[in-house]
Amino acid sequence: MEIVCLDLEGVLVPEIWINFAKRTGIKELEATTRDIPDYDVLMKQRLRILDEHNLGLQDIQAVIAEMGPLPGAPEFVEWVREHFQLIILSDTFYEFAHPLMRQLGWPTIMCHKLEVNEAGRITNYLLRQPDQKRMAVKSLHALNYKIVAAGDSYNDTNMLSEADKGILFDAPANVIREFPQFPVTTTYEELKNEIRAWSPRNIG
Repeated sequence: MEIVCLDLEGVLVPEIWINFAKRTGIKELEATTRDIPDYDVLMKQRLRILDEHNLGLQDIQAVIAEMGPLPGAPEFVEWVREHFQLIILSDTFYEFAHPLMRQLGWPTIMCHKLEVNEAGRITNYLLRQPDQKRMAVKSLHALNYKIVAAGDSYNDTNMLSEADKGILFDAPANVIREFPQFPVTTTYEELKNEIRAWSPRNIG
């Protein structure tokens, strides 16, 4: 049995924090794991900035509610689910992902959780486990699944390395340069072709 594991932001939906930064005009919030690979450092920076500007979960959710998937993403998800099992492995949070999962047809997602106080301020975040994307793929391997994984950023590369086949999707030049072992795709059709080429089955 083959499973496709996909990152969420930058692969199926726009980067949540970049969109929120543009809406609020807070340029510091545009930083992602493409810029700061250490997710703990990045999230602590984000929470500090939100606190300084008195912004809470509802403010972020308002932006997410207006975001849709990337063009072609729902159709790509439908194609994957027709031919494979699909799991989305993301470093986002369930509180952010919920409206986006609805727009993608409720695929399975494994991600993290936020702690929010009564005033709606994000006080902390709870990582499901360290290096959770790689650990998920490793656990699926232990169940005798074959895994193809696709992502766009530094924090996806451990997952891509652990998978039977790792693919970069619309990744920035610095990630492509530092990880030349992964094939590079920029469209869903190219990503489909890489997945088809990997599968021993004849996939339409």
